[in-house]
Amino acid sequence: MSRGGEQAGPACLDDLDAFRGTFYDCLTLRADALFELTDAVLCVEGPVSTLVGLTLTAEHRRGHGALYDGLDSGRIQVERLRRSVVSLPVPRDGHGRITLAVDVSPWLRPDAATSPDRSFCHVYGRGKGQAQMIPGWPYSFVAALEPGRTSWTTLLDAVRLGPGDDATTVTATQLREVIHRLRQAGQHKPGDADILIVFDAGYDVTRLAFLLADLPVEVLGRLRSDRVFCFPPPPRAPSAAGRPWPRVRAGRQCDPAAAQRDHRHRYQPLRHRPGTRMEPAAPSADSPRSVDLTPGPAAPHRGQRHPAPRRPAAR
Repeated sequence: MSRGGEQAGPACLDDLDAFRGTFYDCLTLRADALFELTDAVLCVEGPVSTLVGLTLTAEHRRGHGALYDGLDSGRIQVERLRRSVVSLPVPRDGHGRITLAVDVSPWLRPDAATSPDRSFCHVYGRGKGQAQMIPGWPYSFVAALEPGRTSWTTLLDAVRLGPGDDATTVTATQLREVIHRLRQAGQHKPGDADILIVFDAGYDVTRLAFLLADLPVEVLGRLRSDRVFCFPPPPRAPSAAGRPWPRVRAGRQCDPAAAQRDHRHRYQPLRHRPGTRMEPAAPSADSPRSVDLTPGPAAPHRGQRHPAPRRPAAR
């Protein structure tokens, strides 16, 4: 559990005690060894550099053999653990609204040449232009944000991204499953405010909004600093050179009866009219025509054509 210091109290301790019991029930094999190993990882001072160092903590009361045996033969019910996590109190804002944040964090493994499914992870350097691509395992995290200026979050799910996975599709599937579990746990009921989902600048928010259109969510994405928006082109000057824009009447419709009556072959011989240039006969009803370019209000994205699938830009 992730709670701020100002929210600590007897209720939080009761929730923590209940979650520890549920977590122990999710361990189906080598439960004692894995449970103490988890306590050692959470209570050790400083970063974990070696597994052997975890056996020296007070929370780990077993030897080296039990540690390696638990990692090699231990089993955990992942789906049951995910359901138990969302059953805990989820932070909300002042209006009772749930806010979720999605981001990718890599676990760098540059020296693990035999580890499978590694990808090149984008890592920012300390100086400008010092970003690097280091082999590792990228993980997609979904966390519930707490209101106010606190930086505490409640992690709800984590999924590893493979080398051949589409990040947008995996993120949409992950969010759909998280929201489904929130509904099952009674955290979000019909009539509640839509869940706000916050994305970083590297996500394709337009496509994610299309994939999550059937869920009670609102998506909010951060724009890149080099993002450029363009206004509609200004009216064309009368003396401007070049090919003019096609002019088509707005709302032009095709009469099916007239199209069937006047249907002719598309390729017609040329005919000459006095005082005019050589022009073809009237085209058939099923021939292509210019698209109306009359500017108007932006059409809503819901129900439109599926955007082209693509990976989000490198972060």
